[in-house]
Formats: sequence, C-alpha cells, structure tokens
Amino acid sequence: MDELKLYTYIAVFGSFGVYFAIAWWARAGSTSDFYVAGGGVTPLQNGMAIGADWMSAASFISMAGLIAFLGYGGSVFLMGWTGGYVLLAMLLAPYLRKHGKFTVPEFIFDRYYSKTARIVAVVCLIIASLTYIIGQMKGVGVAFSRFLEVDYGLGLGIGMMVVWVYAVLGGMKGITYTQIAQYCVLIFAYTIPAIFISLQLTGNPIPQLGLGSTLADGSGVYLLDKLDMVVTDLGFKEYTTDNMGGTLNMFAYTLSLMIGTAGLPHVIMRFFTVPSVKAARSSAGYALVFIALLYTVAPAVGAMARLNLMNTIEPTAGQNMVYAERPQWFKDWEKTGLLKFEDKNGDGKVQYVADAETNEMVKVDRDIMVLANPAIANLPNWVIALVAAGGLAAALSTAAGLLLAISSSISHDLMKGVLTPDLSEKAELRAGRIVMTIAILVSGYLGLNPPGFAAGTVALAFGLAASSIFPALMMGIFSKKMSGKAAIAGMCSGIGITMLYVFQHKGIMFIPGTSFLGGLEQNWFLGISPNAFGAVGALVNFAVAFGVCKLTGDAPAHIQHMVENFRVPKGAGEAHAH
Repeated sequence: MDELKLYTYIAVFGSFGVYFAIAWWARAGSTSDFYVAGGGVTPLQNGMAIGADWMSAASFISMAGLIAFLGYGGSVFLMGWTGGYVLLAMLLAPYLRKHGKFTVPEFIFDRYYSKTARIVAVVCLIIASLTYIIGQMKGVGVAFSRFLEVDYGLGLGIGMMVVWVYAVLGGMKGITYTQIAQYCVLIFAYTIPAIFISLQLTGNPIPQLGLGSTLADGSGVYLLDKLDMVVTDLGFKEYTTDNMGGTLNMFAYTLSLMIGTAGLPHVIMRFFTVPSVKAARSSAGYALVFIALLYTVAPAVGAMARLNLMNTIEPTAGQNMVYAERPQWFKDWEKTGLLKFEDKNGDGKVQYVADAETNEMVKVDRDIMVLANPAIANLPNWVIALVAAGGLAAALSTAAGLLLAISSSISHDLMKGVLTPDLSEKAELRAGRIVMTIAILVSGYLGLNPPGFAAGTVALAFGLAASSIFPALMMGIFSKKMSGKAAIAGMCSGIGITMLYVFQHKGIMFIPGTSFLGGLEQNWFLGISPNAFGAVGALVNFAVAFGVCKLTGDAPAHIQHMVENFRVPKGAGEAHAH
C-alpha cells in the first residue's frame, strides 16, 4: 500500500472511529435527547455544531469549485449563505427559541392554529431537506470514490451506513457532539492546504490576503491579474468580472439563498438545543465566527485551484502538457470518471480551451477542485489525506442534521401531532429511527441519480425553503394578524410556483427528458435562473398570504396575544414537547 493510501485510511477511518465512539457515548434515551439534545448544550458547543451543520459538502467541496469556474459570479454563494445566517440569527432564532417547541412545523401549528398548516409545513420541509441531502450524498460519493478508490455507488453506500449508525443511535444529542468533532476536522482540512498553497503562490501564509497579493515568482503580477490573463488567453470569460446571468439574476440568486438559509429547518432546530433565548443569540454569534473561518478562505481556494489547474495543463504559454506525462493526480481522478480527456487532434497533448469543438478536457467536474487541489499543488500526502477526511466530515454532518429534521417532522409532527396523538414516547422514538432509516435509503437512491452538481442541487433546496418556510415564519412572528388560512394559501402558492418553474426547466422530479421548457436561458422569467427563483416564490407567498388575510379576516385574539408574548425578550423556559 502506498503512503498516500495509508494516510488516507488513517485519517478517514480514524475520524469515523471518533464519530462512532461519540454516538455511543451520547446515545439518546428520550425524545427530548433525540430531538433537542435535552436542551443542555452550551452556546460555544452549539456554535461549533451549527458551523458543521451549516458547512455542508456544498460549502466544503462544491463552493470553491464553483468560484474556481464562475469567478466573481460564484460570490453569490458566499453572500447568500452567510447573509442568510445573519437573518436567521437576528429575525427568527430568538423568537422561535422563546416559543420553545421542538420543530418548525410545531411552531407553525401553534401560530396558525391549524393541523393543515402543520401538514403543509411538513411537506415543504421534506421536499427542501430531501433536495438538500442529494447534494450531500453526491459529495460523499465523490470523496469516497476517489480516496478509497472504489466505485461511486459503493462509496455512497459506505457513507449512508456511517450516517445511519450515528444519526439513528444518537439523535440530536449524538449528532451535536459528533458535529463538534466534525467541525474541527473540516476546518483544519480546509485551511491547512489553503495556507500551504497561498505560501507557494504568493509567499503570504494568510489565504485571504494571498488572494489580493502579487505572485511569489518576482514578476510583480497580482495573482488575480495572472488568472485573468490565463483564462482569457484560452477563450474563457474573465475571472474577476464574470457575473452570473446578469445583475438581476445575481441579486435574485443571492436573495433566494439568503432567505432560504434562514428557513432551513435543520439549522433552526439547533437553536432549540440551548437552555435560553440569550444562549440562542450567543450561539448564533459563535457560529458566525466559526463559519467565517471557512467562508473567507473559499475565494482564495477557488482562485488558486483554477490557476494551478491551468498551469499544470499549460505550463508555459502555447506549450501544452503531454498526455503520456500527465501527473499522478490526473490519472487518479480519471479513474473516477470525474475528469476526462479526449485527444481530438491526435497530437498526444492536452488542449484545454473554452471552444467545445477543440477542447480536449471533455469533463472537469467542479466538485473535484477542492479535493484535488492539494495534489495539484504537490502538497505532502498527509495534507491530501486530511482533505479527504474533511470533505467527508462536511457531507456527513449536514446529512445527519437534515435526516433528523425529516425524521422529527414525520414522527413528531405528522404521527404524534396529527395522526396518532396518544403515541407513547418510546413508540415515537422508535418511529423516529425507522423514518430516519427510510430517509437515508431514499436520499441514497437520489444521490445515485443526482440532478446536477452538488452546490446547484443545494441551491434548489434553498429556493424551496425560501418560497415556503421562511415567509410563514416571518409573518408568524412579525404580523400578529396573519391568519391560518392565509398562511396555508401563501405556503402552497410559494412552493407550488417555485417547483413548477424548477421542474419545467430541470425536468419533473429532475427526470431527464421531461423538462418542457428546457434549461434554455431565453425561456427564463426576466432572466432569473431556476436556482434563483426562490426569491420570486417568496414574494408570491407574501402577496397571496396578505391578500387572503384581507379577504378572510385576522387571526383570533388569543393567537395575537401569544405572538405579542414571544416577542418579549425575557422569560423563556426549556424547549418542551406539548
């Protein structure tokens, strides 16, 4: 066994061993443990766990890859995902914690005094969470298939089994402590290679500053200027000015990601695990710091990865790499099928250009950039192994949080809340575990047939949450007169129009060949892409809800009183069930 493989096995299976040990130590004994970790997590611990929950495979594996290929246009992911977190921390989390229930649909049931509203919220939550999990499963499959040198499907299967063990065993309690460990793994795995590569390219050990520095080769050229020159010479769009589909589309995309982020149930649930409203606010502050550590490094990782890739394929201007002399990392990624070369002109050299007719790099999967980056830069084997463990930690931590959100919405909200109210705690716990197992199997199947690359799939999930859950929560907190009927009409119309728009461009349930308008940009509404349409869906949701409220009358007086009560910033008890 070669050195890299040995290090990789140690890093990956060593980290898995830690996760399993934590899951066994923190296994859930009650529904309170299973859903909200008994409500006894400290703000610092919760901040770290939110950081891991937050930074999914899309953040770790895909985001820098997107920035590497989209350039400035990829910044919508940075702005949207972090900006949305601020919205969540300021506008939603403290009030939901003050209300003190386990899940988002439970809050919607109390606030809108309607079982129908609760069921609609459960459906919206499951649709958004399942779409999000597909992205995580793709990340797990990509990382496993490369680093364990197994088939993508088998890699996905191993990942599913790992998540099943610690999520089903531990519930929120096990997941919380596992996520703290996963945060430590993923942040080291992300920043250490970035520091190495920044030093190599610019002589500056701080990647955030390295991105704006001159190159270390003494030429005096700035890193971004050099990258612009390299990509435009090959016919690609300029890296620093390429905006994604126009200004309106970028604005809608950012807004959709922001409000979708604030409506994501698996992150909102984390705020119920702390003992008080004050602790909820503190943990939001800590989480923002932990998230910023990764998000401020991502643009540097993306730009440096793209420059290294271009320099490998064309070491000097006009001199292309000879395919037979390609480096080992190139061969390794070719085995996974995520990197493909086709010698179109038969000269044995690699031409990588923007023109599809003459481009011989027929496939460069965006999702490989972060994982391949250390190897492209010739970093030590232990760094490459660390990145593998980090990518898996990111994907597994978010998948676990999402599975818990799905499981709780079905076992707690649908079964105990609506269908069988006299369900015992033991039966509810068992139901939660069975539902989680089914959700893992479904998400695994979807991970084998994913729609698009990981971050794109995730953007769809944010759009669905943006158009359904976020407006219902905002109106529930800040509009005390909003009635149940109006909220249901808003949620249904918001998610309905968003799904219709996505399906007509991406295919019904993402099945190839069923898209009746195709992904063609000329068919986009005002030039807004399907991934960015959540913002429009949210506007429809608000408009329909306020319109129906005007027609059908305000919420009852006792509901208005309850809303006034949870807006007062003191006197919150523990998160409780019923």
